[in-house]
Amino acid sequence: MRYILTSLLFSGLLCFPLANAWASSDAPLADIDFDRSSESIKRGAYAAKNTCMICHNLKYIKYLNLLEIDFTQSEVDTFRGKAAFDSPIKSSTSPEVAQKLFGMVPPDLSLMAKARRGGARYIYTLLTSYQVNNEGVVENHLFPGIKMPDPLTYAYRTDEARQKELKQTIQDVAVFLEWAADPRAGERRHLGMYVIGYLIVLTFLFYLLKRKIWSRLD
Repeated sequence: MRYILTSLLFSGLLCFPLANAWASSDAPLADIDFDRSSESIKRGAYAAKNTCMICHNLKYIKYLNLLEIDFTQSEVDTFRGKAAFDSPIKSSTSPEVAQKLFGMVPPDLSLMAKARRGGARYIYTLLTSYQVNNEGVVENHLFPGIKMPDPLTYAYRTDEARQKELKQTIQDVAVFLEWAADPRAGERRHLGMYVIGYLIVLTFLFYLLKRKIWSRLD
């Protein structure tokens, strides 16, 4: 038992700095309350399909999974086009073409919200940090040097009403990618409440049993 605990502790100490380094970011993240309703996630799926999925894959999410966020069968069929119902959501740009255009294959977005500190807040901050600099060039002032261009042309949306509308779209995209990174998160939280309740009841019963046993020794 001692050796098992030592191994687990060592593994945790080894993995923590690696995981922390992977998820770290010095950029300040937006402090925002996201609407994580199925309607928002569904809107985000459409927006991501028309922007993010032009270059990026969602290899761990299949079209059939969209039924879990209130897509109807006919909506999924329209969404997937000629792709198979049980196939993963892939980019409309082939890896070969992406390599020629960008000099690299854009990363898969399936786990992006898990791999970055802040999750949905990271994605929202990233997409709302594009601006046109003094030289007329679009850059991301919080993530300088990023190779990804401004996918939603946020830098050019100077009209307040249009910018507000676009920020809502970006929020929807962020919560969709957050859902895609962990589609079962809601189920686990719901189940967790029952597990906690069960453990509380079980603890109380063990307490009564302990009192009954020890009362015989008085």
